[in-house]
Amino acid sequence: MEQLHQADVTVIGAGFTGLTAAYELAKHGLQVNILEAESVIGGLAAAFHVGGERIDRFYHHWFTNDTDAIDIISELGLEPSLEIHPSNTGMYYANQFFKLSTPWDLLKFSPLSLSDRIRLGLLTLRARQVKDWRLLEKKSARAWLQELGGENVFRVVWQPLLQGKFGPYADEISAVWMWNKLKLRGGSRGKKGEEQLAYFQGGFVALAEAIAQKICQSGGQIHLSTPAHNIEKDEHGWKINTVQGQYTSQQVVVTTALPQFADMIESWALTSYLAQLRRIHYLGNICLVLELDRSLSSTYWLNVNDPDFPFVGVIEHTNFIKPSTYNGRHIVYLSKYLPHTDPLYTMDADTLLAYTLPFLKKMFPAFEKSWVLKHHLWRARWSQPIVEQSYSALIPSYQGPKDGLYVCSMAQIYPEDRGTNYAIREGRKIGRQIVQSRKV
Repeated sequence: MEQLHQADVTVIGAGFTGLTAAYELAKHGLQVNILEAESVIGGLAAAFHVGGERIDRFYHHWFTNDTDAIDIISELGLEPSLEIHPSNTGMYYANQFFKLSTPWDLLKFSPLSLSDRIRLGLLTLRARQVKDWRLLEKKSARAWLQELGGENVFRVVWQPLLQGKFGPYADEISAVWMWNKLKLRGGSRGKKGEEQLAYFQGGFVALAEAIAQKICQSGGQIHLSTPAHNIEKDEHGWKINTVQGQYTSQQVVVTTALPQFADMIESWALTSYLAQLRRIHYLGNICLVLELDRSLSSTYWLNVNDPDFPFVGVIEHTNFIKPSTYNGRHIVYLSKYLPHTDPLYTMDADTLLAYTLPFLKKMFPAFEKSWVLKHHLWRARWSQPIVEQSYSALIPSYQGPKDGLYVCSMAQIYPEDRGTNYAIREGRKIGRQIVQSRKV
């Protein structure tokens, strides 16, 4: 006999959006079931073990102005677990390394003339003066950056980053996406102008687990390895069919990627609505994580402005969080956003490492394969929505096609870009909205 699970609300997805939505619901006395397809919680903030300590599968940090994340940490009484450190950022360009952590570093950035360095510095200031992002909606990031900083600045600094991040979609990206990045980074600085970033002890999954614990203490339940196959409504409410049985509730919150949501309701939703859910494109991500016996460089976040290098960034996590946290291991993330059809996306960990080693050797001549103690490969199919021009017209409402069905996903975060801070914000918002709707 098929097992039946009942609750007031079913939340699909146990990433930060789903967890914080369920946290708000459970906090207000509603019975919640969370369905998670994976065997662990956290979504893109899931973790693995290195040197006896958990670490994020995909690199993470917060800016000091990520107030929604900081607020829930404070609400849970976890402030001692929040670390704030100066960031050490740089750029690899024309076979050289350049430090770019402070305004003074920018003035010494020799690939640009002095006048172009000044233009680059003023670009960020001018971007932060934009108060209404709607004025940028119909502009591409390319056109806007060329307008603000000129062709040389765009060619050296921005074009390689856009191309490395978005590949075939680079020229379609909205100026709004870039504006938000510049605004966010510019507002996360210390008194001397240095960028400051925040991290959570034990990895971001430790915060996810703290939220999950509160949900369970309030009577909620989290069901792992339970993907939702389809969602239907009858006269009694909503039914979600899974391999673990059927879950029923009066309301449902879906936090997966929009095309995945479309698959769940394809049997009954209007063709036009399904087309809207599938209209927004996504890039996948591969993240090759290296455990090294020594450091690659002194830089935490190295933007790679070299079109031949296969990764957009070299993130040496242990130049941000000390190596002793991971039993002396030095942790390097090599990240690439790419279509899921790209051959690199399907490589296994050993093949990708072998492919990568010559590029690392060229960038870091002293590097040897023997430095690599272990390597790990993580993939995310739905990693980065393509935030194109006039993106606001593409985003579906949080209210789904029938009453009581909600969709709250990373692709709907706008004008900001996806990230844990905004996942927390939007999850709490939709949870509170449902609580309020039940009072009416």
